[in-house]
Amino acid sequence: MGQSLTPFFEPASVAVIGASKNPNKLSNGIVKNLLAYGYTGTVVTVNPKEKEILGMKCYANILDVKEPVDLAVIILPVKYIAGVITNCGEKGVKAVTVISGGFKEVGEDGAALEKELITICKKYHMRMIGPNCVGTMNLKTGLNTTFIRGIPTVGGIGFISQSGAVCGGIVDHVIHLGIGFSHFLSLGNEADVSETDMIEYLADDKDTAVISAYIEGVVDGGRFIRVARNVTRIKPIVVLKAGRSAEGAKAVSSHTGSLAGSHAAYTAAFTQSGMIEVRTIQDMLNCSMALDWLKPPGGNRAVIVTNSGGPAALASDVFSENNITLAELSTTTQTMLKEKLNPSAQVANPVDMLGGAAEDEYAHALTQALKDEGVDIALAVLVPQSLVDPVKIAEAIIDASKHTNKPIIACLMGYASIQEARDLLHVNKIPMIDYPSQAGVMFGALLKHEKNLHRSARVTGKKESSKKENVLSILNKYPDLKLWGEHRTRDVLSACGIPLIAGQLVNNVEDALINADAFGYPVVIKGASKDVLHKSDAQAVVVNIKNDNELKEAYQRIINNMVRLNPSAVIDGVLVEKMAAEGKEIIIGMKRDTSFGPLIMFGMGGVFVELFEDVAFRVAPLTSEDAAEMIKSTKAYQLLNGWRGGETYHISAIQDVIIKISQLAVDIPQISEIEINPLRVFQDGRGALALDCRMILN
Repeated sequence: MGQSLTPFFEPASVAVIGASKNPNKLSNGIVKNLLAYGYTGTVVTVNPKEKEILGMKCYANILDVKEPVDLAVIILPVKYIAGVITNCGEKGVKAVTVISGGFKEVGEDGAALEKELITICKKYHMRMIGPNCVGTMNLKTGLNTTFIRGIPTVGGIGFISQSGAVCGGIVDHVIHLGIGFSHFLSLGNEADVSETDMIEYLADDKDTAVISAYIEGVVDGGRFIRVARNVTRIKPIVVLKAGRSAEGAKAVSSHTGSLAGSHAAYTAAFTQSGMIEVRTIQDMLNCSMALDWLKPPGGNRAVIVTNSGGPAALASDVFSENNITLAELSTTTQTMLKEKLNPSAQVANPVDMLGGAAEDEYAHALTQALKDEGVDIALAVLVPQSLVDPVKIAEAIIDASKHTNKPIIACLMGYASIQEARDLLHVNKIPMIDYPSQAGVMFGALLKHEKNLHRSARVTGKKESSKKENVLSILNKYPDLKLWGEHRTRDVLSACGIPLIAGQLVNNVEDALINADAFGYPVVIKGASKDVLHKSDAQAVVVNIKNDNELKEAYQRIINNMVRLNPSAVIDGVLVEKMAAEGKEIIIGMKRDTSFGPLIMFGMGGVFVELFEDVAFRVAPLTSEDAAEMIKSTKAYQLLNGWRGGETYHISAIQDVIIKISQLAVDIPQISEIEINPLRVFQDGRGALALDCRMILN
């Protein structure tokens, strides 16, 4: 349903269906909020048991309202809602927000009711937010269809949440902080309008500078990535994902009925689309505030101006985690700093003015440091002292900010003595935080946004490969086979153009000897059976076989080991392979995610993949840029790229295999998992070879 979302936020008239005159009812709170914050449209109430509510005539049925109604807010017992939405459709209502719960979050019966609502909305070309939500706010127009107490300051942050409680908690938290919002959007179960729809809407909204989202699950992962990737080149998106752990995923499912999916898939999607992922609500608010108020920096070199060394050390630690370096102040800057600071002050970076530093010293230090061409961003830290007025320090920071375009964040540690200073800073659009460790994440968000603004558009598409028919013909040979060992999977990889170590499946020792002679010793032999996928665990692999006698003995030993492990195993034979030259081992794989589809993995391979967990993920289809960034995000890249003067390896060959696995996953949706472990990579210009592989079909 592609109809406009505008009626949710700019309706000429709103009906509250299920409104109550009882001040203890949530529906009464919704009516009060519609009247309290400057909304200039018409508000009507609907309840067959009431004649008037809050001085307004109350209608028995939405069909009794003579004037047009753009938006209906419904808060009723579940059993009445389908009929009421049908009446809304007959009335010509353009959009409905269903506050009530009791749908897919409670099980199959509720899910069936939810589908019924969608069917009705489609029939009448209506859009629906919810069910199981708290409504929405448009802070610019004063429209408030929630029952949340209070509203935040008007500003540039558009906030999307699948949890109504998170919305309510954030409103209460920020209501006196001066952090400004354009919209608060609670989506609930997202039966129709999704977070992706809202991201699209806010991207075009002139009052929204930053999109901030609390997400529990995504239904159409591919569309989510495509939309977010386009939006983040214009506006930043800050995202907090619940359900990172197994227990968190269970809580998400019980809350809104969403499938949490793999958090690795979400992180990959956020990275690919340029979204800024955070781990806490505090970081989400702080980053959104910084992105709303501050200009993107020209670089990642930071200066810290402080009256205490400890907070500067804490900030420096988190700076390094967010790709921020401490700037080297020029000799000229250090000389200028010495002119007005305490003779014992440290004028290198961090600039530690000592505990008694007053407002004139803060003004001087910040002004001089920000003039330095080697400085891109500044953190001003104050630990309150008995002789220092935080308000005057805030005024000094504000004054310094007026003479530069470089972003400044203020850290005023404490609470009781800094409230007035915080209000002053926020009125002047300078973010203030309580603890220095919070600044690293905020500056990191600014840097990511700056990078996104200069990112080229990436068009991946879902074009079918010319290799698709070849792969399908191989799969059709074994229509009932689900678990594909190496000897079968090699044919699929070969059809995709992925280079393989020379090898041949044999059914007797005589053929093994013939192929070993053709390949040349040394060779490797491996047991081949769909019932023995993990060959090393079954002791069904023998490497570095140097002659015929060793081969005969190893062949029989492998057969015996597989039979001993699984007496009923169907043994297809033994795979004889050329022993590969030395190189680096990496892993490339794919597993389908419930939300995003094929999830591609790259990392350090061989037996160490699970020990070191040095892996990166991206969602297919991938561009060459995605593949390159994926490799560079791991420690394995350093080993491949000449770590400490070592050899460099053929990284472009790895990228080529990643792209081919990505295309295979797009072409053949019945492949549930596929893995090359290891792919042995050789020195620059010498390519790479798949040494082992397996595949699972759904």
